[in-house]
Amino acid sequence: MNDSETLLQLKNIAVHYGGVKALDGVDIALDEGEIVALMGPNGAGKSTVLKALFGLAPIESGKILWHEDEIIPIPHKIIQKGISFVPQGRRVFSHLTVEENLEIGGFTVNDKEELKRRINEMMEMFPILRQKRKQKSGTLSGGQQQMLALARGLMTDPKILLLDEPSLGLAPKVVKEVFEKIKEINLKHKTAIMIVEHNIKSLLSVADRAYVLDKGKVVAKDTAKNITNSDILEKVFMGKNIN
Repeated sequence: MNDSETLLQLKNIAVHYGGVKALDGVDIALDEGEIVALMGPNGAGKSTVLKALFGLAPIESGKILWHEDEIIPIPHKIIQKGISFVPQGRRVFSHLTVEENLEIGGFTVNDKEELKRRINEMMEMFPILRQKRKQKSGTLSGGQQQMLALARGLMTDPKILLLDEPSLGLAPKVVKEVFEKIKEINLKHKTAIMIVEHNIKSLLSVADRAYVLDKGKVVAKDTAKNITNSDILEKVFMGKNIN
């Protein structure tokens, strides 16, 4: 991955909520076609990284770079650049059908034929959605809703997918399916993916690189393999001194 282009960078980013430092001088990069894991205990600042990138968290200082150019993150402009965010909690539009959810996901696609093609492509990638296409999405199981949330996030054909806790509340068998699908998306579409996830084993099995956060700071970054073989996660999750 060394010769891949860096798509997105956070440089010295600080985010404060009230008097709380959610992020404190964070540097993170995402290269073309790679999967990057963000890990750490609750309150470490992982989800805030994704929200800062997508324009949903107030950045106090630092820069966000897109292809080396500084950008001001505003959600609709971030989407136009090819970045899609799938928040935690499988936020599907429960009163709308599966197909209508996908149409909303493709709101930037002005061509009706192209929109139809992308919906069909998602139905191929997620066969369960084809079976349920006319069903209200609120009637789907948790795993099916997560698949729909992923598919909806892909409707803009993004270069980057930001995923916040994609396996939250899912049964182990479904978690496996979700991570297989994430890897498939990465390989088939060359989509770069940044994932916040509490399921460490599943996450490190698909990630190329990993950042470990604690108390709003990056305390370790390395290949997923090296992070797996180190004791940094144990130290951070057990609250031990890292220095």
